[in-house]
Amino acid sequence: MYALVTGASRGIGRAISLRLAQGGYDLLLVARSEDQLAALAQEIRAKHQCQAHVLALDLAAPGAAETVVAWAAQQTNQLALLVNNAGYGLWGRFEQLGLAEQQNMLQLNMALPVALTHALLPALHRAPHGFVLNVASTAAYQAVPSLTLYAASKAFLLSFSRGLRYELKATNVSVSCLCPGATATSFADRAGMGAELQATANKVSMSADAVAEAAVAGLLAGEAEIIPGVLNKVSAGLTSVVPKSLVEKIAAGIYEKYL
Repeated sequence: MYALVTGASRGIGRAISLRLAQGGYDLLLVARSEDQLAALAQEIRAKHQCQAHVLALDLAAPGAAETVVAWAAQQTNQLALLVNNAGYGLWGRFEQLGLAEQQNMLQLNMALPVALTHALLPALHRAPHGFVLNVASTAAYQAVPSLTLYAASKAFLLSFSRGLRYELKATNVSVSCLCPGATATSFADRAGMGAELQATANKVSMSADAVAEAAVAGLLAGEAEIIPGVLNKVSAGLTSVVPKSLVEKIAAGIYEKYL
């Protein structure tokens, strides 16, 4: 059976791809970087004797979802797992960040996973047991000033996952949402965070491999929401009992002071 992973070339997407290959899945790997994808595919074939096909594509570009779906259909008729991992954040005040770049982020973080899930659900229903894993963030549980649209996009993805999971509860397709906290990836660089903020985040960061291990275990166990790490579970849980105004003030205190 095949798994399709977006944003597979590095970070959490790469680690999940390797973990799935270790579990016997063949891989369809999609991201922008052709060189990194090719290296990952070669590693998968060598270490795990699995099939690995790559598609280098800007997933925020118009028509990207249609391109991925058509390509996937050419590679296999045995798709069983979709990992909507591609995405990024932008750090800064909403009115000071460029609108076009923010809209590009929303396209990748929200519109793409919706389009891919809608188009690929028929294939997942044909599998003995199909899975969808949407990669959100602990930022999905509260507003985060200076990461305002990023947090909002992840809140959308979490809500989408919850609703779709309920709709599909009587079917063979299980929907899970991964909500990691700070992870040692290139996220901070891509978001434009300064060195001081990155250093603060690094103090509590998990490795991408640890996140991927929790993600795949939780996904295959049919968990609705997967929050790797005790600290992340506690912080996400507190958002449901602590007043939102206080949660937002705390989040602002972490991120805004470095602007």
